[in-house]
Amino acid sequence: MADSRTASFKILSEIQKVVDIQSKIIYFLLSIIAAGALTYLLFEPAMDRAQLTVLFVLILAIGLWVSEAIPPFAVGLMVFGGLIFSMTKYYFEIDPENVESHYIEYINSWSSSVIWLMLGGFFIAEAMSKTNLDRTVFQMSLSRFGNKPKFILLGLMLTTAVFSMIMSNTATTAMMIASVLPFINTLESNSSFSKAILIGISGAASIGGMGTLIGSPPNAIAVEALNNHGYEIGFLEWMMVGFPIAIILTLLFWFALSRKYIPKEKPMNIELEDVSLKPSDPNYRFERIKRRVVLSVLGLTLLLWLTEKIHGIPASMVSFLPIILLTMSGIINGDDVRKLPWDTLMLVAGGLTLGLAIKDTGLASYYVEKLAGFDLNFYLIVIGFAFLTVIMSNIMSNTATATILIPISLILAFANPIILPLVIGLSASTALFLPISTPPNAIAFSTGKLEQRDFRFGGTFAGLLGPIMITMFVFGLVWVFNLASAG
Repeated sequence: MADSRTASFKILSEIQKVVDIQSKIIYFLLSIIAAGALTYLLFEPAMDRAQLTVLFVLILAIGLWVSEAIPPFAVGLMVFGGLIFSMTKYYFEIDPENVESHYIEYINSWSSSVIWLMLGGFFIAEAMSKTNLDRTVFQMSLSRFGNKPKFILLGLMLTTAVFSMIMSNTATTAMMIASVLPFINTLESNSSFSKAILIGISGAASIGGMGTLIGSPPNAIAVEALNNHGYEIGFLEWMMVGFPIAIILTLLFWFALSRKYIPKEKPMNIELEDVSLKPSDPNYRFERIKRRVVLSVLGLTLLLWLTEKIHGIPASMVSFLPIILLTMSGIINGDDVRKLPWDTLMLVAGGLTLGLAIKDTGLASYYVEKLAGFDLNFYLIVIGFAFLTVIMSNIMSNTATATILIPISLILAFANPIILPLVIGLSASTALFLPISTPPNAIAFSTGKLEQRDFRFGGTFAGLLGPIMITMFVFGLVWVFNLASAG
């Protein structure tokens, strides 16, 4: 009987795989058909072949990212390769003497400042994780928040948010939940406090990513788009916008969770796994040296990132510092490099290429001229894009969402092109409604301590309050800077 059941499950599993593959093929073909049909409908005689090609690729990429017919990073590679091949042929026909000068910018998107900035952050995060520095700092910070449940939750959420500014929010969530899971397992199976901890950690990881350029890929995508349009935003400039929003929204999120899940004030202690170095450890001196090296590299890198305007070294060039020093010291080896999230960089590179093509082929300016005659309310456009970003990020990758919406927003934002990319990049980190909305949510859900409906409260709170607060803050900051520059 058991053998028959096992055989049945195996057959069903194989059938499900076939069905999944067939569904993806159908979605892929439908995306191509829809892209072709929409491009045909949007065609106008004034558009040249290059603009039509980019328009087709843009619509196709949106379809593939939304349907997930192929992995998101594969869409990025398809955009990258498709534009280079199609545009190279086009430029060869119209300007055969200078073909390389036209397509070289697309190829250079793989060596964009955003790519190197993110890669430097990946190296730092991997080094901190490998030397257990992340857990040590986490324990030191948590010990300062007392033993009342709501302050324990506050400590966990603030620590998570700060770590997510220099580490991947996925890695931060995995570290934090792994550290507190032994304590959560001592609570009742349906404990409201355990739900508050898991939802708080996963939410703070996503929200905290707003704080720095390397905290979340949508941040870097927004900055690169602005840099391409003549607005130079560095590491410190982004922090002036993202850090206050991240901290304030984390505190508001904590307040909402503590009101809902922690009605009683019962002191308790969280006992965490001891990861501190002990003199009795066989590799005590060697591990201590490695930790000091990582701390020194982290401190120096952050200092140079924050003082970019003083020394004039771009943040992307500073990123070579951790890459070189951490590999030379042996803290990061070949196996560690292979484990880095290269798929994220592939997705970002494809998105940068797409944004560049929209600008260079004149597709952006073409639609700007067409829209200039309409009396569009800029404030409604901004708040509309903010909520659209949250909705799309709840059902697909926030990186893919930013990659799609930021180039489109630059077409519409002829009044003030600096605001929409900032609002979209930040709003992408407030999508917390579903277990699949973010990797941190998925990690929290995988513990088995949460149900899908448990994410709705926090997701609704962040998804409604976040875009409104972000929009008001960005408008206010831009207004203050414009006033200061006018004065």
